[in-house]
Amino acid sequence: MQANNMQNTYLIIMAGGIGTRFWPISRSANPKQFHDVLGVGKTMLQQTAERFEGIIHPENIYVVTSEEFAGIVKEQLPFLSEEQILQEPQRKNTAPCIAYAAYKIGKKNPNATLIVAPADHVIIKEIAFQNNVRAAIETAKEDVLVTLGILPTRPDTGYGYIQFHPSESISKTVKTFTEKPHLELAEAFLDSGDYVWNAGLFVFRIPVFKKELEKHLSRLAEQFEEGEAFYYTNEEQDFIRKVYAVCKSVSIDNGIMEKAQIVKVILADIGWSDLGTWKSLYEIHEKDSNGNVIDGNVMVYDTQNCIIKTPNDKLVVIQGLQNFIVAEHENALMICPQDQEQDVKKFVEAATYLNPKFS
Repeated sequence: MQANNMQNTYLIIMAGGIGTRFWPISRSANPKQFHDVLGVGKTMLQQTAERFEGIIHPENIYVVTSEEFAGIVKEQLPFLSEEQILQEPQRKNTAPCIAYAAYKIGKKNPNATLIVAPADHVIIKEIAFQNNVRAAIETAKEDVLVTLGILPTRPDTGYGYIQFHPSESISKTVKTFTEKPHLELAEAFLDSGDYVWNAGLFVFRIPVFKKELEKHLSRLAEQFEEGEAFYYTNEEQDFIRKVYAVCKSVSIDNGIMEKAQIVKVILADIGWSDLGTWKSLYEIHEKDSNGNVIDGNVMVYDTQNCIIKTPNDKLVVIQGLQNFIVAEHENALMICPQDQEQDVKKFVEAATYLNPKFS
């Protein structure tokens, strides 16, 4: 990638979520993005940062996270300076998170191109991904908002969908964004061939983003514009606490992408998963001859199609389980049929009520 391009391109990693559906590994004090979920020796946050090697200079990587996670981020990405870790005092969804980063970076480099990526997604085909990102950076020069759309492999009801106008060009003009559909609609989307999954990966130039923010979320734009004097100073955090106390909680999808008329999508086949659930981890993992995914010190007998993730310092012996999740982390163990994992949120609520240390 050209040096000038790299100098003017910044990465915003969103790392503030809690990921309750991934309990008991993902906990309120230590969510999944800070874990080695795939058993590869690196956390999801570290993998996300490494994925952009050769596209982004390390000094151009910014992580937006919760105040309580700033220490973990610094520990896992020690090359980051304090000013590269943006600390949110409250969770207000993705639009304020991205606006904060855009206005702060914009003070230093007003014409920069921003790449926005969640910290907790899996991308297996990294070379294909980097090629897609480079294409998105080029497309963003047309003064459009660019998103990566994942070619769907099944009628999934857990993802949002993007409909596009078919064309020969690498980037397609977006027709509509659709929230998570019911199964019949998801099946129709898959059959039509002009829908892709919304991966929450965006690329745009700061002036273009600001213009759209001013158009569709004008109050939010004003609130972060007021911080111009405080970004990169000792007063930044106090200013951000005041803004977050009053700003609207809204996603970039609802607030901007669904309304903007200048959105393009690049179709991506990158081995993507948002790792939102245990099922999604099971699907992307290599399995043994009995269809089990095992990460831990585990002995299995007459056990098929299970996902088992337990601490290495404990021997776990399992006999006679089919299609189960067995997950242990610190002080909590969960054993649950895979087809009932939608109840995980209920378990977390009950466990938290029992004692907050289990949340």
